[in-house]
Amino acid sequence: MYIPRYFKVTNVEEIWEFVREHAFGTIVTTKQGKPIATHLPLQFTKEEDTYYITGHIAYGNPQWRTLETCEAVLVMFQGPHAYISSSWYKQENVPTWNYQAVHVYGKASILNEEELKQDLTMLLQKYEKHRENPVLWDTLSPQLLEKELKGIVGFKMKVQEVQAADKLSQNRKDEDYQNIVSKLYEEKDMDSQQMAQLMERSFKKDK
Repeated sequence: MYIPRYFKVTNVEEIWEFVREHAFGTIVTTKQGKPIATHLPLQFTKEEDTYYITGHIAYGNPQWRTLETCEAVLVMFQGPHAYISSSWYKQENVPTWNYQAVHVYGKASILNEEELKQDLTMLLQKYEKHRENPVLWDTLSPQLLEKELKGIVGFKMKVQEVQAADKLSQNRKDEDYQNIVSKLYEEKDMDSQQMAQLMERSFKKDK
């Protein structure tokens, strides 16, 4: 991913926190030179000094068969994004787009059944534990679980390279920056509202 120096993120903890918060990612592999992509809920784990991305894919999805044959697997995570009009700058310029993105490269392997069960248990715990009637691994019938397990394939990707970008108008003067935030709040779409909030928090953190 091309990242100008203004927008490059190098803080490891900040990157992994972003991955945890935007865990619905896109996994990309290749088959005979053709890219294949699937959108999946993913999890981030750390074992000693090694980072991993885990998840599961439908057995009927042929992409899982490419996971171990690819030299490198790419997983992409995306945060808020919004159109930035150059009419919001004090001086003439061209429009652009603000966004957050993380690209993770690594080598993938297929989980065995026990590893897949552990990963699914963690996934349910993450998204269900706070609910009034949580659907957890232990609350589901063995018959249902056995049936569903036959329909998915779990995988684990060892992280080898990470690229992260926060393009939040950091290259603009404070006056322009604050005006961009104000104008984004005036936009009607949720993405622009989220970007305004993100830029506001980022500005305060850097001051």
